[in-house]
Amino acid sequence: MTTRKAQLAAEVRTLRNRVVGVTDVVVASVDGLLITAETDDTAEPESLAALTAATLNIARRAGSMTHRGLLHHTVSQFTDGYLVTHSLGDMALIGVLGDAGMDITRLHTEAQASAQRITTLLTEPPADAGHHDRTGEGAR
Repeated sequence: MTTRKAQLAAEVRTLRNRVVGVTDVVVASVDGLLITAETDDTAEPESLAALTAATLNIARRAGSMTHRGLLHHTVSQFTDGYLVTHSLGDMALIGVLGDAGMDITRLHTEAQASAQRITTLLTEPPADAGHHDRTGEGAR
């Protein structure tokens, strides 16, 4: 049986491998706490999680103040690459660091699919929830 942590790690690895130019991927809570990461030596995962969360929260605040609706993602483009944040609702985010050749269009497509799977992994109850014990007394 695969653990939820292993499934999250596999999903992040898949996203990284499917998009040309992606160097680092993190999943973090909206307050910047690292949940899982697939990174190279570009950035420390904990720092990337915190910076990505800050980026997301600033963009959410700007969207709220300007009445633009719910935030889907942010894109910061630099001379040597990108920092992209995809929102996973109110609880988490996917942060992606990529080089200057990153396929941003492909990233958005792949990240959308990964976001759905990661959200499910983060929100579904544990596999043993609701199972009955040997006495017939269900989990309460």
